[in-house]
Amino acid sequence: MTEVVLRLARPTDAAAIQRIYGYYVENTAITCEVAIPSMADLTERIKKTQQRFPYLVAMLGDQVAGFAYVSPANPRYAYQWTVETSIYVDRDCRGKHVGTKLYDMLEKICRQMKVVNMTAHIVYPHDGQPDQHLTLASPKFHEAYGYKLAGRFYKNVYKFDKWYDMLWMEKSIAQHGAAPTPIVNFNKIKAQFFN
Repeated sequence: MTEVVLRLARPTDAAAIQRIYGYYVENTAITCEVAIPSMADLTERIKKTQQRFPYLVAMLGDQVAGFAYVSPANPRYAYQWTVETSIYVDRDCRGKHVGTKLYDMLEKICRQMKVVNMTAHIVYPHDGQPDQHLTLASPKFHEAYGYKLAGRFYKNVYKFDKWYDMLWMEKSIAQHGAAPTPIVNFNKIKAQFFN
């Protein structure tokens, strides 16, 4: 079995990211986007994220098998210790530990960045029953990874002519101290993880 290798995303990965993400945009309710972002848009997203945060890709051989990144949960200063996670795995590479490797690395990096809370915003069937556009894989994955339910918004996502709920799940990866250390820019520590 080919080993999953992680590296930093490059602007040239935009085509592979578009291929992976495009499937989820067009066929699932996992993402709330309804149109596949352009190559230029995805390239800009990579660059913007990497100004402060990690944006990773997982390789299986010479193929991009998935990608993950964190972004601010909210841009206001007092939220700086909380990030939102995003992860997408090529549908043909599921079950090969791609998502686990990506999340393991994101969490290691976030600990070094002095992040305290990692959050995930997950579209969920309103009636709790999976359908042709949405499984329960994401909340189950996050729960197994130590995330806890923090809140549920009812019928606030509309896609494929159907209303879905939104779950907010969270995982604390550090103590909630009285004087938390300011967040460290990823670029100052990325050499610890990637050459």
